[in-house]
Amino acid sequence: MRRFLFCVSLLCLYRASSSQECLPELLENVDFPGTDMESVYSPDVNHCQQMCTEHPSCQFFTFVRADWTRDNRHFYCYLKKTSSGQPNVRKPLLGVTSGYSLKSCSKNLAPCFNQVYPNLDFLGADYRTLFTADYEECQRACTHDPGCQFFTWVDHLFSNEKIRYKCHLKFSWTVTLTPIVEKKSGVVSGFSHKAQISTSLDLDKGCQSQFFPSTNIPGNNVLSMPAASPEHCQVLCAAHPSCTYFSFESTTCELKKNPNEMVTVAKFGVTSGLPSQFCQQDNSWLTVVHEGTDFRGSDIRFVLLDDVESCQRTCNEDSNCQFFTYVNENFFDTSFWRRCYLKRVVNIPAPPKVTKLANVVSGFTLRNCKSQTI
Repeated sequence: MRRFLFCVSLLCLYRASSSQECLPELLENVDFPGTDMESVYSPDVNHCQQMCTEHPSCQFFTFVRADWTRDNRHFYCYLKKTSSGQPNVRKPLLGVTSGYSLKSCSKNLAPCFNQVYPNLDFLGADYRTLFTADYEECQRACTHDPGCQFFTWVDHLFSNEKIRYKCHLKFSWTVTLTPIVEKKSGVVSGFSHKAQISTSLDLDKGCQSQFFPSTNIPGNNVLSMPAASPEHCQVLCAAHPSCTYFSFESTTCELKKNPNEMVTVAKFGVTSGLPSQFCQQDNSWLTVVHEGTDFRGSDIRFVLLDDVESCQRTCNEDSNCQFFTYVNENFFDTSFWRRCYLKRVVNIPAPPKVTKLANVVSGFTLRNCKSQTI
């Protein structure tokens, strides 16, 4: 009984700290020093605020603007949290803007980033290049390419004349990822039935899935990442613009690229397959729970429930929950029994780095901007 009351107290504390009012205003030249969880790159404060909103634990943030002069930390977005849900300190500081997560506000689940950024380079994440007459054409190419999330275009005054007018299409994950997948006795994991698994393209034709059981496709690896099942691995392959096929073993998804040939070999315990292209994928795999599998980390909160079905139902009903892990009575530590951990990760497009660079223009896809002409 004492342990139960302790857990209920923790839950009440979480609710008290996370149920703050909606505070959308931005505080220019105000710093929330300390209490950093991590830093990411953002081209402006609005993108930084969305990053904080999507992060499972972020409560408030400080963004370092382009006019910051003390050092070279331009475009750093510092994600922050405290036990109270409020900054411990506020102080004036030129060149930064601070604000709060919009978790408590009614928010657009697929935010539109329609601003373009002259003289900013979204460095890295390139998967395709082409030449376009202007940055608008580059942005149109990005918008119509389902793999593209943002771009950088090089104008006619760029110092290297050989790459003038070059349009760099760039990728970041917008599907639900499980950062850590581990085999562990006494836990069961699964996904929200509403987990984001596809692009915003309007697709109405169903896919024909193609899997090769007990088959490996060696070599040509693009990326190795955690996954819960061959079906989850297939979704990751379909989302990545460079993936032509995949192999899945245990909790590892190997995304591979070779558009010229596919050589398969028999291997027990490995399932390989092909990505679905430009069609509506079968989402039935989202309903499957994975016994003895832990989706470690990315916790929003936990609640005490009697079974995994209740845990999955709670995740489905929580708009912030993307996946979950439930601890049953086979787990070695009884203090964790009946805990249902609700989890999420950031899904919005995010450049791996933002830097100042003369004579380039960067921006995002307009697929989420319904009012834009694309």
